[in-house]
Amino acid sequence: MADAPFGLLAELTHRCPLRCGYCANPVDLVGRGDELDTATWCSVFDQARALGVLQVHLSGGEPLARRDLPELVAHAAGLGCYVNLVTSGVGLTAERLARLPGVDHVQLSVQDADEAGADRIAGVRASAAKVRAAGAVRAAGLPLTVNVVLHRLNLDRVEAIVGLAERMGADRLELANTQYYGWALRNRAALLPTREQLARADEVVAAARAGTGMEIVHVVADHHEAHPKPCMHGWGARQLTVTPGGDVLPCPAAGVIDGLGVENVRDRPLADIWHDSPAFTAYRGFDWMREPCRSCARREVDLGGCRCQAFQLTGDAAATDPVCALSPHRGLVDAILAGAPGEVAHRAVVR
Repeated sequence: MADAPFGLLAELTHRCPLRCGYCANPVDLVGRGDELDTATWCSVFDQARALGVLQVHLSGGEPLARRDLPELVAHAAGLGCYVNLVTSGVGLTAERLARLPGVDHVQLSVQDADEAGADRIAGVRASAAKVRAAGAVRAAGLPLTVNVVLHRLNLDRVEAIVGLAERMGADRLELANTQYYGWALRNRAALLPTREQLARADEVVAAARAGTGMEIVHVVADHHEAHPKPCMHGWGARQLTVTPGGDVLPCPAAGVIDGLGVENVRDRPLADIWHDSPAFTAYRGFDWMREPCRSCARREVDLGGCRCQAFQLTGDAAATDPVCALSPHRGLVDAILAGAPGEVAHRAVVR
């Protein structure tokens, strides 16, 4: 039987005021009418806590788009969960935050260091609202994480991004290279950084870590590497995701894998899904691995790489992640890297 999950990513809605071209949410988004209602989300939180979940990350889309957010926050907090609000910051005022007293931490997305660049990437004018939101979070005495998705269009400004996060009063800065799912996959040619950009960014991050008291987390890109990124802490090992429509996933992107056997919290208890559903047991542990992963010395380091990436590139989720230098499919990644840059298409709006 699997150990208890540590965290729940509750994707409350796909509605969002931003139209970021790097969005990893599905291209086909869940509409308002198909979202879980308040009572069902509260039941999800009850079941998650009974299962052992300690952290609830309220995300989306934009969770502030839910009118029942105060009730959802209060319910999760009342269960003793640590509540993290993952937000674009648009609409997050001091008054709005005061109505969310159960929030323990805020994670704020930022698109770039300068206003024009940030608004261009977001597809809307939102950067000024983010600065105001950061001020509201700090005034409320809450810890603040600034999250920045890195790609070809902003990687050359990492030093300025660090400076912006410091001015916002962030306790933690997460610099995460783009994960190519959803709209990000559609825009991959425009978002893929060069090897030179990545090398310069690594140097900037190392220098920034030495010169600031702010914690900096750097999630590196893997397409240019010899080894793939690990699947979080392992497939279905510590985290689970519930989508706006109630599908329960072992990782946020797992819905891209056809035939995975995804189940819905409306139809089956969360504990049963976590322990026994095909989606969670398919790639848990190491028995599913084929060669060269099965006998590889790195199998407990990179955990076989990303199953979602393997499926998107090869059509086989059990294949060795093509990013790996030992994969027979590595040529697929090399061909992607050799392609010409494209133009960014902004994410669709869902209402």
